[in-house]
Amino acid sequence: MCGLAGALSFDPGKSPVTEPFITRMRETMVHRGPDGFGTWVSGDARIGLGHRRLSIVDLSPAAAQPMCNEDGTLWISYNGEIYNHAQIRNELEQTGRHRWKTDHSDTEVILHAFEEWGIDCLHRFRGMFALALWDDTKKELWLARDRIGIKPIYYSRQSNRILFASEIKALLSDPAQNRAVNEEAFYHYLSFLTSPAPQTLFEGIHKLPGGTWLRIAASGDMRETRYWDVWDHVHPMREQSEAEVCRRILDELRTAVRLRKMSDVPIGVFLSGGIDSSTNTALFSEGESRPVKTFSIGYAGDYRSCRNELHFARIMAGKVGAEHHEKELTLDDLLDFLPRMVYLQDEPIADPVCVPVYYVSKLARDNGVTVCQVGEGADELFWGYPGWKMALDLERKNRWPVPRAVKQLLLTGLRALGREQTFYYEWLRRACQHQPVFWGGAEAFTEGQKQRLLSSRLRHQFRNFSSWEALAPIHRRFSGNSWEPSPLNWMSYLDLNLRLPELLLMRVDKMSMGVSLEGRVPFLDHKFVELAFSIPSAMKTRNGELKHLLKRSVTGLIPDELIHRPKQGFGVPLHEWLRDRLGTRIRSELMEFCDQTDFLDRGEVLKLIEKGSGSQVWYLFNFALWWKEFVHQP
Repeated sequence: MCGLAGALSFDPGKSPVTEPFITRMRETMVHRGPDGFGTWVSGDARIGLGHRRLSIVDLSPAAAQPMCNEDGTLWISYNGEIYNHAQIRNELEQTGRHRWKTDHSDTEVILHAFEEWGIDCLHRFRGMFALALWDDTKKELWLARDRIGIKPIYYSRQSNRILFASEIKALLSDPAQNRAVNEEAFYHYLSFLTSPAPQTLFEGIHKLPGGTWLRIAASGDMRETRYWDVWDHVHPMREQSEAEVCRRILDELRTAVRLRKMSDVPIGVFLSGGIDSSTNTALFSEGESRPVKTFSIGYAGDYRSCRNELHFARIMAGKVGAEHHEKELTLDDLLDFLPRMVYLQDEPIADPVCVPVYYVSKLARDNGVTVCQVGEGADELFWGYPGWKMALDLERKNRWPVPRAVKQLLLTGLRALGREQTFYYEWLRRACQHQPVFWGGAEAFTEGQKQRLLSSRLRHQFRNFSSWEALAPIHRRFSGNSWEPSPLNWMSYLDLNLRLPELLLMRVDKMSMGVSLEGRVPFLDHKFVELAFSIPSAMKTRNGELKHLLKRSVTGLIPDELIHRPKQGFGVPLHEWLRDRLGTRIRSELMEFCDQTDFLDRGEVLKLIEKGSGSQVWYLFNFALWWKEFVHQP
């Protein structure tokens, strides 16, 4: 796990790539790689690669990056882990065509795999990665992001060069990089709590979507291709019994966890006491001679909006004999962390769970662990959110053959009652437009709310626009490729393509790497994801029980009281803290932001604050802090 950076000049005679320039980019990301660093620049000053190293697999100096192949025709800077690298190395060794300089570096496996199979080598990798690979023979740069989008890679094309890196702040180290707000991305941020790929909140800076590669020729010609979509790899399980499906779920998950134990440094598990993290803990502890290290976060106080789960985490830790560590957070912890949070995010990740994720990562790092397994993905794959019950019901009703005129009449009635700002109105509006009702597992504001919240300038600019524009390409892929285009599959597929890679996984990446900790995600192993999408929706939702299949699969593996306890998300007691010093801080920052910018309507923001709309106020606060840190030029 590391940080990569680099630049490719399309005219090295006029705009050469220099070592100091690449080094400056690289050094913005010391937190991603405190164990080592390297810079390489080609002799013709066309291409440069930088790397910060967090040593996890093959700790030897020979495995340092940037790394080249035997004859120096391929160079790579890479962030991630290829869990099946030993198997691929063995296959490559059988050809007799490759010479190795490391004992077991997965980075070197990527280089030789590219020599052998070209960019199709990505299909052989089982892991998470973002990579930049320079082919000097063909004068081509390849950027690639893993199938799910667990690891990020950003790029910015300027007139005569392209910059790329694991973090946006590396691109911003270039004085020529514009620091303007991408206003369309901001509009979408108000819906999704994040900017959907390929956009970022910075005008001119892009992120590569999960499952895609980008080829950039020395001339500047660019081609982006999606190399993986889950629907191309499913094997519909129409005939299998529920018992057989559950057996396969547990077998595949056991494999995913085992693969993610690959490491030359200590590994632990984030443990909340829910089904997902408890399953990770139980499977990780299998075959271990030493106690697994587990880490939990709670809150110092009894908050109705966010109950402590530490009791449940202790139950699971006790069952496997874990070396358990926990920390209770206070409001002071949140306030102290805010400046660091904004710096690490690079662009707003509006989920307040960034706060506990950072502190549980720090807890692990402070206790000698460099890698932790986390539980993201299970809820999206197995219908795990309580709110998804209502969403699924609405999606099904949206498919009823109700004449559009009837829907329009209902919409008019709601408008007459002054309900245009409600989600009920928004859902019906989508139905009238022949759009899915479900726009993601996390929605901040409706289209109607945004029209009131935006400044008059942006209200006019986006008067004939909606955030469906960001979802339409995903829906086209879903409609064209899904073997079972059910409402539930749409919900899972959408979150797999937007909320997971650009919100949930980015909060893990940014916050854990902020303390030099690697996060691994067994539930998002691509083979496990393909298996989950092969299961009929009716089997996942049988008896109307959330996570029905996963619960049955892990029965006997983890305690029943953890399987059948009510679902509780990983949260923050915003509601209570907003009535304390956090509310004062937010009000001050947002009023100052509204006075200095032309993005939001000051009066509408004030109404949200006074109404106590905690989550929505936090989303705006997060954006205001980001603007102040990265965009504002005093």
